[in-house]
Amino acid sequence: MTALVPLTIAVPLAVAALLIAIAHFIPPRLADAAALLAALASAAICAVLAIHTMQHGALTYWFGGWMPRPGVVLGIGFGIDPASAGFAAFIGLLIAATSVFAWGFFDEVHAHFHVIMLLFLAAMVGFCLTRDLFNLFVWFEVMSVAAYALTAYRLERPSLAGALNFVVVNSIASFMMLGGVALLYARASTLDFEALREAIARAGDDPVTTGAFCLLAAALMVKAAIFPFHFWLSDAHAVAPSPVSVIFSAAMVGVGLFGLAKLTLDVFPNATAPQSFAQGGFAALGGLTAVIGATMCWMQRHLKRMLAFSTISHLGIMLLGLASLSATGFGGMLAYLVGHGLVKGALFMLAGILLATQPGADEITLRGRGRDIFPAGIAMAVGALLLGGLPWGILDAGTQLIGATSSLGVAWIEGTVLFGTAVTGATVLRAALRIFLDLGPTANPEEEQSPTEEEAEVADRPLWLMLAPCVFLLALALIPGEAARRFLTVAVGFYPKLAPGDLAASGAEWLPWLSVFLVVALALSELLRDRFPTRVLVARDALLRPIFFGVRSLHTGLVGDYVVWLMLGIAGFACALAVV
Repeated sequence: MTALVPLTIAVPLAVAALLIAIAHFIPPRLADAAALLAALASAAICAVLAIHTMQHGALTYWFGGWMPRPGVVLGIGFGIDPASAGFAAFIGLLIAATSVFAWGFFDEVHAHFHVIMLLFLAAMVGFCLTRDLFNLFVWFEVMSVAAYALTAYRLERPSLAGALNFVVVNSIASFMMLGGVALLYARASTLDFEALREAIARAGDDPVTTGAFCLLAAALMVKAAIFPFHFWLSDAHAVAPSPVSVIFSAAMVGVGLFGLAKLTLDVFPNATAPQSFAQGGFAALGGLTAVIGATMCWMQRHLKRMLAFSTISHLGIMLLGLASLSATGFGGMLAYLVGHGLVKGALFMLAGILLATQPGADEITLRGRGRDIFPAGIAMAVGALLLGGLPWGILDAGTQLIGATSSLGVAWIEGTVLFGTAVTGATVLRAALRIFLDLGPTANPEEEQSPTEEEAEVADRPLWLMLAPCVFLLALALIPGEAARRFLTVAVGFYPKLAPGDLAASGAEWLPWLSVFLVVALALSELLRDRFPTRVLVARDALLRPIFFGVRSLHTGLVGDYVVWLMLGIAGFACALAVV
């Protein structure tokens, strides 16, 4: 079975190399098919490995046969456990669905898009499976370079501006990660996760290892778009091609959060300061990210920016699960990662359908224009309700598990989760009702001040071809949560920090229905605002306008401001770790 491990990255890399060599001589449809089959093959191999490790235990593959000797680890290894392999399989499946959605999207570029996407796939899979810290940095860099190229793919002024913000912020994150790797190697003389864990345990409360954790955690939070490192994400999403936005929001940022979880639970489980900061600091940052992301989401009118801020909010909710440092919280984060990826991937595909068939993706401009593609409206409403807490499917299973992490206080967590899910779900439902049913006023004051972009995408693809992968992802998201819990119960037991056991949600059963009610109520209250008395609207605006102004003023779109926030975040991390 270990012979399959290198194929997880070798298959997409080999197909990418072949395509770049022969792309000018083959039909475009052959390149589409090759990329699709490579992604499916990688996903299938990872799924087989996940099932095998569930039944027979974790696998370790040492590249080049460089096996460890007593006390010395020189080789680079992949560590296969159900969570890592399962998440890698999900990424491969998502890339495959995106390949179907993008069928015929990039005919004029001779498979360059497919090559970069396969490189992106290999980087994300390698990031999930590696057990070597420097190798983690290498895959981080490969993933970042591919993402930069995909963001600026159109080579137009807006896409280059968004890519510049992305490049600057994430390049700083790369330097921070490299610094953290160097500090740990200086202290432990090894880069293998297991050997590092043992060395850190022997070192005790060592300021060098604590500083390394600070740099590594901050770098991974940049990739995961956690406050105050999240500003680049909406700029990149808004200008990237729709197939690229699908992968960014549904997989790439989740990979960053998964890396943070492995760092916390697999490398630093015995370090006092990092573990204390993880419980308190991760919880505070997760709550802030969920609230700020949801508030910014509500104010958007451009669908891709709206969905980007929704992603930020939901990443904050996932970080709350990790902050508990419990099997239930980590299991909830894993389920939420997959469920959110499926739903958000489908919603970005729907935004791409609107861009391909209508004049742009602006909620106000598209009012009533979606009636000719009503099936897309149904899918968008279903996605909005799933984001908003509909008590069915994988996303709901993750929500319930995160809400059950009592070590942080159930009421506080559930209140934050309720706010994030209800507001983001209501925003997407508002857009669906306005676009497909022609409901509501043209715009509210917050939407009128929000940025939008004039853009269009390839319009000669059949609607069914674009809609099929969207419906497929939503159908997967509706898989009963009980099936996910059975898998997660086994998967979380492979991490030394966590005690295996049944993952049972203990939150209130009525809470998801309250969330759905709030989603519908908030969406309709905004669309029917003209029917409210003027005094009510004036009072509402007087209450909310300062909040909206304060949150909006943070998001200037200037890369210099984003770097300042990044530095402030690092300083805050260092101060918090110094006092815990």
